[in-house]
Amino acid sequence: MYYVIIKQENTPSSHFFGFIVQKYIAAKNTDNVIFEIVRNGKTIRKWIDKSEIILLTDDKSYFVELMHQFKEVEAQQQELVNEAHKNLEESLANYTQVIKDEISSFEKIRDNEDIPCLLKSL
Repeated sequence: MYYVIIKQENTPSSHFFGFIVQKYIAAKNTDNVIFEIVRNGKTIRKWIDKSEIILLTDDKSYFVELMHQFKEVEAQQQELVNEAHKNLEESLANYTQVIKDEISSFEKIRDNEDIPCLLKSL
């Protein structure tokens, strides 16, 4: 068995993906590695660019250790993102309320003589 970790940069929630393959085919003169994956008893070949591969190993314990390390970092970063998102939502709610209050405050004085607003004459 071989253990593979690849980059997944197009997915914002996860930047890596780990899987197990029974066989791989590679050559020094190509930019791809072909992985043979068995799904539902059927062998599927998947071509992956070498630059997308983070790890290809037959050492299961190292694979598990590295996946655990990546997942810990991912979880820590996700917590930061969640907190920032919460703060952003609070800031947007505050922003909206402040703007609404400011507009409402102006609308109360808009008809005063010293405010140059043409709406009063319409």
